[in-house]
Amino acid sequence: MFALRPERPATIEVAVEGQPLRVPEGASAAVALLLAGIGRTTALSGAPRAPYCLMGVCFECLAEIDGVANQQACMVPARPGMRIRAQRGARRAGPA
Repeated sequence: MFALRPERPATIEVAVEGQPLRVPEGASAAVALLLAGIGRTTALSGAPRAPYCLMGVCFECLAEIDGVANQQACMVPARPGMRIRAQRGARRAGPA
């Protein structure tokens, strides 16, 4: 008799809110936010939000990725060295 050994997926390192975090290779930026336990807040009321559909429909995963706000984090594959921040409130006008 033999036992199956689950293989550990390869990981990459990203920065979430300035803190290093290892995520599975192939994960989205939204998964990185979920693993870090971090969500965004709404522009009007400041209510907490988090990724919901994880397929680009609900827009609850908006984040600042590598300095660009209003990114749908669930649609952006995480890359080594990527900088991810939860979007808080309304996006500022003008260059980041």
